[in-house]
Amino acid sequence: MLVYEFKLSGTQQQYRLIDEAIRTALFVRNSCVRYWMDNAKIGKYDLSALCKALSKEFLFANKLNSMARQASAERAWSSISRFHENCKKKIKGKKGYPKFKRRGNSVEYKTSGWAFSEDRKHLALTDGHNIGIMKLVGTYDLHYYQVEQIKRVRLVRRADGYYAQFLIKAERNIDTTPTGKTIGLDVGLNHFYTDSNGGQIETPRFLRKSEKSIKKLQKRVSRKFSKTRKRLTPVGSPDHGSETRQQEKIKQSNNYLKAKNKLSRKHLKVSRQRKDHAVKLARCVVASNDVVVYEDLRVANMVKNHKLAKSISDASWYQFRVWIEYFGRIFGRTTIAVAPQYTSQDCSNCGKRVQKTLSTRTHKCPHCGYTADRDENAAINILKKGIATTGHVGSSELDSVNAWGDLSSTGNDVNQSQQDRSLNQESPDFLVKTSDSKA
Repeated sequence: MLVYEFKLSGTQQQYRLIDEAIRTALFVRNSCVRYWMDNAKIGKYDLSALCKALSKEFLFANKLNSMARQASAERAWSSISRFHENCKKKIKGKKGYPKFKRRGNSVEYKTSGWAFSEDRKHLALTDGHNIGIMKLVGTYDLHYYQVEQIKRVRLVRRADGYYAQFLIKAERNIDTTPTGKTIGLDVGLNHFYTDSNGGQIETPRFLRKSEKSIKKLQKRVSRKFSKTRKRLTPVGSPDHGSETRQQEKIKQSNNYLKAKNKLSRKHLKVSRQRKDHAVKLARCVVASNDVVVYEDLRVANMVKNHKLAKSISDASWYQFRVWIEYFGRIFGRTTIAVAPQYTSQDCSNCGKRVQKTLSTRTHKCPHCGYTADRDENAAINILKKGIATTGHVGSSELDSVNAWGDLSSTGNDVNQSQQDRSLNQESPDFLVKTSDSKA
């Protein structure tokens, strides 16, 4: 499956109507979660029936397209089924109990509620919100695909504008020749990764480089924020028979909203830099090696160390792994994830265990005298583990991780002829191509 992304150009009224549709979709999703909490043995089809009941009970819910309501119910069921699976697998710690979402950033339409113009450069949203026709800003040609191939359309709100994503039923595969090379990767904080050949890639540290400007923007937001005030409800009011005090939020100024948007845009830029770095680097690694072996790290557990959490998040190891597995399928390469235990402690030459602290950056084996960089020694051990065992090839998490828009691509690696050949080949993956040249 392919996902093409375009930026939407419209009026402020149309943007407000999109926000209304997003709020309605969030209401349907939260209502489904509440219905599941209050009733036992609720299934997926019960949530779909609830969508119809909500459309009859609430007028604003009836404005949203019926298939868009079903897509919101599917989101709720996705979190519910994930919780059930975690309970069955007896995963340690929190099981991911479904929660209510306070904010939503997207709404999904299936095969109805939208239409193309004749030139396919405009998108018309035809449900009860009457959003109307909006221009698609991008470089990709949607004439190449039939309308029947577009299975879903998603409207996404970001800090720099609104986007439309099209899920297209088409496969992608890239013909490559074997290189005869294998490589092991050890990710770190001093270097983004060190491979088994001794090569190292520096950590970009996008957040650290932008931290000064982010703090400056955050101070502006804090200065322009107005705190809540208390008001005294008069005696004999229709709401309260006695004198009580209530909290009343003050509407924030336009200057506050502008400062907040600038801060959001800065964070969005950092996240896009991380993605771009991970995509390009993962593609180069997979394209130049037949077998790629890496550590099966649990990054969610590692960021619990508050001294290293910011640096680990800034390195975006998990995103790099996701893209390695994705390009492994596209290029037909083998990607193997191995257990990370003792890869830094064991000697890659003799196999003896040499205990060392995290601050020790050089591996010196007292048994065989082998000396090497700590990360290079670990990368060699990772490669040996992957070759000696089958390991964990690929990751099933890739199928469930943000197939819609969190996976982004530079779009520089596929030309139109390759897209043409990919239609007759099988590939279960999703590709997001950002077609906004202004972003």
